[in-house]
Amino acid sequence: GFFQSDAVEVDLKDGANATCLYANWMMKFLITYETNSSDYKNTTLNLPSNVTHDGSVCGSDTQAALLAVQFGEGHSWSVNFTKTNETYQADFVTFTYNTNDTTLFPDAKRKGPVTIVVKDTMQPVQLNNVFVCHNTDFLDAESVTQIFWNVTVQAFVQNGTIGKKESRCHADTPTAAPTVPPTVANVTTASTTTASPAPTTAPKPVENPETGNYSLKSGNKTCLLANVGLQLNVSQDKPLLININPKTTRADGACGNTTATLKLNDGNSTLIGF
Repeated sequence: GFFQSDAVEVDLKDGANATCLYANWMMKFLITYETNSSDYKNTTLNLPSNVTHDGSVCGSDTQAALLAVQFGEGHSWSVNFTKTNETYQADFVTFTYNTNDTTLFPDAKRKGPVTIVVKDTMQPVQLNNVFVCHNTDFLDAESVTQIFWNVTVQAFVQNGTIGKKESRCHADTPTAAPTVPPTVANVTTASTTTASPAPTTAPKPVENPETGNYSLKSGNKTCLLANVGLQLNVSQDKPLLININPKTTRADGACGNTTATLKLNDGNSTLIGF
């Protein structure tokens, strides 16, 4: 739930040394692979601090723009952008991981590069606008989950100047707060007297998490069920307890013949994968 990947920034220049493609984002990959003993293991590929962007292309009216990065032991990721007279949008995402990286893929049955291509879900963005998405988004394909967050990108930058207007993703769009009926706990009453300072009390302990019912469907049939209360206990700078609220948590994932993945996302960059 707490991502440790490094941020990536690419400021691609054209022949006149003007910015033509800009991107700043964070991403990581959850990969399921087969071992020599024919069982399946999960591994997490985080982005290191040293990332190159060889092969990236500015793009033009007749040529797609390409954002391409390389990292680690033979891994790479890219996305191409196409444009119309008024908009641009991401087209396809290509991710290649190398199972010869024995640190990430010990005892992998399949050796060498494995390439996954998936259609991007980014909506069209007005030219001269910057696409921004702080919330977590992910793409699933062939036993790989690609996770993205804190994304800022603009393709086909005009006159070398990053746009001032933002186009936000749907997940970043604020929703109206739910109406909370008054209870004894949240009703306040006016007082005509001056209140004395409240005594200092110990912090209220975090309550047990509420139980949620999460399910996945394969076609019209339910293929995975989970009935569980979840609490994260994180010890970084200081201990932190977080209850996962099933009322605001979205369940996603996939069921396969030999593996199933359940992902829970509360819309605040907290993602738990089973």
